[in-house]
Amino acid sequence: MKEWTSGLRDPGRVRGLAAEMAALDPGRPIRLMHVCGTHEHALCAAGIRDLLPEWLTLVAGPGCPVCVCPASEIDLAVRIAALPGVTLATFGDLVRVPARISLAQARTRGADVRVVYGVADAVALARSLPDRTVVFFAVGFETTACTTAAALRASPPDNFQVLSSHRLVPPALQALLDLPGETPDGFLLPGHVLTVTGTKAYEDLLSRRPIPMAVAGFEPLDILQAIRAILEQVRRGRAEVVNAYPRAVREQGNRAAREAIAEVFEAADAPWRGIGTIPGSGLRLRPAFRHRDAGEVFGLAPDPAVQDAPTGCRCGEVLLGRQEPEECPFFGNPCVPDDPMGPCMVAQEGTCAARYRHRRA
Repeated sequence: MKEWTSGLRDPGRVRGLAAEMAALDPGRPIRLMHVCGTHEHALCAAGIRDLLPEWLTLVAGPGCPVCVCPASEIDLAVRIAALPGVTLATFGDLVRVPARISLAQARTRGADVRVVYGVADAVALARSLPDRTVVFFAVGFETTACTTAAALRASPPDNFQVLSSHRLVPPALQALLDLPGETPDGFLLPGHVLTVTGTKAYEDLLSRRPIPMAVAGFEPLDILQAIRAILEQVRRGRAEVVNAYPRAVREQGNRAAREAIAEVFEAADAPWRGIGTIPGSGLRLRPAFRHRDAGEVFGLAPDPAVQDAPTGCRCGEVLLGRQEPEECPFFGNPCVPDDPMGPCMVAQEGTCAARYRHRRA
């Protein structure tokens, strides 16, 4: 595996591809956006932005599922975790994201909050705690939504419930294009999401709003090949969805995963931190699985009055690609990964966390 991936990181091939991109100068500034936290870490770790021509800017969009989870839904998870007889299980990143209080703070006040690696761990936890209600606080895009759906289809124990904060990527891209102000000239699409969805959902987006797109993997050459594919579209004045990650992504995606999502979830309007409510961008449980919905079971709903970020925090602007993390007055002081003010500095896939982790002295 190491020998195989080393070819995708070969410095000579990377520099050669960067030079090829520079020759595609369209004669105007180009601004591309990726929507993947893993892409941001790969970009920073490999120093790819340093290889891009001056006329090309690559910004980060709302590609971190923990970051886009609104504070109102985290607050709901905190309230559910505080109920007698409830154990709340979720991913480690989410535990430290601030709302009124974070789940980590709720734990210090007596709530039973557990960190799990995925929904299978939460189901196993429910089996081991038959006298408690175990609620899995489910965040993530289509990549993790299919695992939540699979777990619910597999007849988990009666004491297992889900609080869904799953989101869909294509409606978010549509919303970004509909916002006033500067829009991207192209989208770098998240390879892991499209292993599930395939390219068709993005072709549907393309039919409504033509914009160059390319699916990217996560090695330096993967990313540069996808950027080049977008630039070639810009140069030709065309818009299409190019699969620059064919070793993992297929047109139809993962049929079993898509069917699981469709059986268990239905699309619903959902709020995104920093963006607002996006029609059809969330996943809620269908009526046949509604008895597993923790919010409905406990008669609780998100409180929209909960503030998404402290005054002055620029996480919302970072998620929209309108500001760089380094432009936030709090970046690095006082906002750091060990003491974050906003979710973009908390999450492993957060843009601020990536920039801080790979910053140069």
